[in-house]
Amino acid sequence: MFELRLMCPQDRVETLSEALDALDALSVSVEDADAQTDAEQALFGEPGMPAPKDGWQRSRVIALYPSKDAASEAAVLLQAQDFFEGCEVLGVQHVPEQDWVRLTQSQFEPVEITPTFWIVPTWHEPPAQAQTVIRLDPGLAFGTGTHPTTRMCLRWIASNAQGLGRVLDYGCGSGILAIGAAKFGAQDIDALDIDPDAVSATLLNAQANHVQLQAALPEQGRVGQGHYQTVLANILATPLKVLAPLLCDRVAPGGSLVLAGILARQTDELKAAYAPYVQLDVADTQDGWVLMTARR
Repeated sequence: MFELRLMCPQDRVETLSEALDALDALSVSVEDADAQTDAEQALFGEPGMPAPKDGWQRSRVIALYPSKDAASEAAVLLQAQDFFEGCEVLGVQHVPEQDWVRLTQSQFEPVEITPTFWIVPTWHEPPAQAQTVIRLDPGLAFGTGTHPTTRMCLRWIASNAQGLGRVLDYGCGSGILAIGAAKFGAQDIDALDIDPDAVSATLLNAQANHVQLQAALPEQGRVGQGHYQTVLANILATPLKVLAPLLCDRVAPGGSLVLAGILARQTDELKAAYAPYVQLDVADTQDGWVLMTARR
């Protein structure tokens, strides 16, 4: 593989990227040409707000080609275009072959939930102190154990293992919470998600962890009915507010409702949304996120 490296001002990035795509680049990436210098300018805005600018003052555009000739030909063709004015060819260079699978795997280490409870990718050995282990590889569905909301839910499960009873994991993603409940003794576990890929991932991950559960889409109707001693929902604040009547209706008398995906500043909103049904309280906090629970 060979990289064609170009320099261009902010207003030419999109045009240049489209041209490279038309010239059969395998991939096109854009970097801040002033990164790690005094001229570096961050583009990140506040959560939920647009970035302060559309792009960097100077961008380095990198296009990947299968051969040196293809990359060099693309450079020649670009330089002949009117829109290339103000841009610059930095050069063509060889990209060493890498084991991308191994490189990606190296970025994911075992995740500690408690000193004895760990999430461990299949390519790692569990730590010596791990007594309870969920084997889970990063995939398409949300929930690998690295996000604070997932870790707080799993900590709650580990701390309340004696009273889990029948469990519903609503918005199951990878199935990690349902699997965690099974690892801590829950026997009757249902998992629901609106994404078919999440349902498939949950069933595959459950099989890989040698636990029994049911997973389905909500509209299928055969899973997620009746009352549960434990209802878990790690989604986001807005859908959690909309789902308040449904989720509370699924909690059996004396059962527990466990909600995550909530920012600390959204705590009062959730309390108000659930006030007609249960009294929510903050049970855990981590990195600006909160875990909220209630007993029906």
